[in-house]
Amino acid sequence: MQIWVDADACPGVIKTILYRAAERKQVMLTLVANQSLSVPPSPYIRTLRVEAGFDIADNEIVQRCEAADLVITADIPLAAEVLEKGAQALNPRGELYTEHNIRQRLNMRDFMDTMRASGVQTGGPAPFSQGDRQAFANALDKILAKI
Repeated sequence: MQIWVDADACPGVIKTILYRAAERKQVMLTLVANQSLSVPPSPYIRTLRVEAGFDIADNEIVQRCEAADLVITADIPLAAEVLEKGAQALNPRGELYTEHNIRQRLNMRDFMDTMRASGVQTGGPAPFSQGDRQAFANALDKILAKI
């Protein structure tokens, strides 16, 4: 198992949790971004810098991930693609995307895009909270306990 992170939009506190988990479980953690990232020195943590552009990092993650891998992302279309490959997808708020909930998430995302395109102010996601951080850590621990 490897952990892939859609790192451009991943909160710093989530990255810190992932660094500790990679060391503790000795699992390879790869942060994919279109900018340089500073990560702790570790044989289990690496970065992969990709070109800037629409879905470049997402496409790289989809291409490289395998069925047993875990992908950390808030990007619902990316989550859907890695699920199709048999990988798991977890968002930074601790929600595990599954075959059962991904279609609903995609439909809601498309609906909200349509609303915004028609001029409706949708507000955006709630601020990242301590509860979100804890939910992510708990979900990650459950997944890593299985390896």
